Amino acid sequence: MSNLDEIKKTIEPELKQFNIFLEESLKSPMPLLNKILKYVLKQKGKQIRPLFVLLSAKCHGEINENTYRAAAFIELLHTATLIHDDVVDDSDKRRGMFSLNALWKNKIAVLVGDYLLSKGMMLALENKDYQMLDVISSTVKAMSEGEIYQMEKARRMDITEEDYYEIIKAKTASLISSCCMLGAISVNATESQVEKMCNFGTSAGIAFQIKDDIFDYQINNKTGKPAGNDIQEHKMTLPLIHLLKIVDKSERRNIIRKIKYHSDEVEARMDVINKVHQNNCLDYAKEKMNDFVNEALSQLDEINDSEALTSLKDLVEFCIEREK
Repeated sequence: MSNLDEIKKTIEPELKQFNIFLEESLKSPMPLLNKILKYVLKQKGKQIRPLFVLLSAKCHGEINENTYRAAAFIELLHTATLIHDDVVDDSDKRRGMFSLNALWKNKIAVLVGDYLLSKGMMLALENKDYQMLDVISSTVKAMSEGEIYQMEKARRMDITEEDYYEIIKAKTASLISSCCMLGAISVNATESQVEKMCNFGTSAGIAFQIKDDIFDYQINNKTGKPAGNDIQEHKMTLPLIHLLKIVDKSERRNIIRKIKYHSDEVEARMDVINKVHQNNCLDYAKEKMNDFVNEALSQLDEINDSEALTSLKDLVEFCIEREK
């Protein structure tokens, strides 16, 4: 498995510069806001998305201020969505630390999320990065539509495999795709190169989300979330969708009934998880995930070999081999 620290070494000076840039961008004269923003920076996580921006840029040219702004905007947007998700889900923890809503309550958490998004927009506007704004505006629209479509389908529990791919393409892959596009755009890559990076990011992002969805059916996963969390929230992900497709009608009705009316019961969730394992649905999901990885990597064929390209490929491998 690819090591994230080794991947980061390829762009160590640039990543250090990016983190300085991000920290400077988040300084505020308001004491309370500044205190909260410093706390937000401590929760920065693996920085997968900025890595996609920086490595995509370095594969096509030299990382510059435009690249740092793009990576910062992406990170601010992603962090804002996580903060808002914690409020909606009433989550007390994020990445092993207390969430903002747990420490400062919902109203402040929502306002901080809004502030981060507006800060990203200001970064782009002040530097007339209109193409960046166009890409990210489309991404925010896609992410919102994906979430709402998933909620609509969850009520009816009639998601097909094709629906699932469309949902995660909008919810998750659109942001990874934007990372790769903006990285290329920031170093003046050609229109054809930008399009290939868009396709690369979309396929890599879908694979990334399938991996996340597989975690929910692994009893001893290291994500910090209990197994069966998606089942409890009536989220139809690939392992479950495939299970419902291959069992007979009677069994299908039985599984749907358990999810609809008994998903709060541990025994019911474990029964569904066991059926997923017994019917090799995780193997099916992994096979599909690897198909998308291969699609992603095929988009990189025309890029000249370099340390950055190797690290970009390794980053995709890390995303599907990670344990949390």
